[in-house]
Amino acid sequence: MRTKRDKKAGGKKIKVSESFVIALAIVSILGFVGIVSGSLFNKNINSYVESLLMIIIGIGLIVEAEIKKLKNLKRQGITPRNFTHLTTAVIGIFAFLSGVLSFPAINLQNSSFLAIKGIVSIIAIIFIIIQTWVIE
Repeated sequence: MRTKRDKKAGGKKIKVSESFVIALAIVSILGFVGIVSGSLFNKNINSYVESLLMIIIGIGLIVEAEIKKLKNLKRQGITPRNFTHLTTAVIGIFAFLSGVLSFPAINLQNSSFLAIKGIVSIIAIIFIIIQTWVIE
């Protein structure tokens, strides 16, 4: 499984997360599938697409969090590096849960899920902008 790749930008090496980039690519494809389904086949699958988007982004964030590194949390305490992994894991878990629980078969709607979707969307937008224009 590919996780990170080195890129050079201005003489500095930058770690690029391939797992989250792949998750965002799948999300983009699903978004376009939803558009095609609605425009060409007159079939609204937006609720399914939205749930799948959150599940995939949640999985991408969980993989990105490198949960294995959090095993030392009790011994080392919270360091800046552990805190980053911890917050990424928590956001990923909440995104995954909000996607699963908002799936049309379950359809458990809650205002906290909308907040999670908004936060994850902002993170994804920032990541895409940085990945596309800042890091070549």
